[in-house]
Amino acid sequence: MNIENIKSKIKNRKSKLEGKYNRFSVLVPIVKVNGELELLLEVRSETLSVQPNEICFPGGKLENNESPYECAIRETCEELNVSPNDIEVFGELDYLVLPSNLILYPYLGKINCNVEDIKFSKDEVSTIFTVPLKHFINHPALEHSIDLKVHMGEDFPYHLIQDGINYNWRTGKYPVLFYKYNDYIIWGITARIIKNLVELLKTYDL
Repeated sequence: MNIENIKSKIKNRKSKLEGKYNRFSVLVPIVKVNGELELLLEVRSETLSVQPNEICFPGGKLENNESPYECAIRETCEELNVSPNDIEVFGELDYLVLPSNLILYPYLGKINCNVEDIKFSKDEVSTIFTVPLKHFINHPALEHSIDLKVHMGEDFPYHLIQDGINYNWRTGKYPVLFYKYNDYIIWGITARIIKNLVELLKTYDL
């Protein structure tokens, strides 16, 4: 190995996120209800092993060789039983990198069919509902945060690091957001995605 070989390997390389992460995508679907723009959300089935009964957008984990965009379309079609032709994707929202080694890619789009005609998959979805987009704009999220702390296993090699067991590890905070609409509590990652959308809309003064 020499310096020219190193230069050739790095010169045109595109950076990527270091480490191993599970990757997920969601679609943030806008629908028209009585002429008003609303967001469509799902209540997850109570039979699911992960986050049963929680409110979310349609989405799921990327399959092999699948792009985040393709995943968002596929999962939306599977969960809502709509056709890809019914989905118009506008573009990307900001993606999230979560402490649970997970990356989430949200896409904003529109579902071009009547909400009452959507026959969602009852294996994955308990029910669907819509919220006027202006509700989120006019009612800011309730924001809390939780402290992230380092927990070391019993076999951690403290003798290999400066100050050993007394090393001053960095800690952080994780934001937890809540929106309330009628009897629904929309919180967590879904609320963070909505807040990101609202901030983008306010930036463009729509």
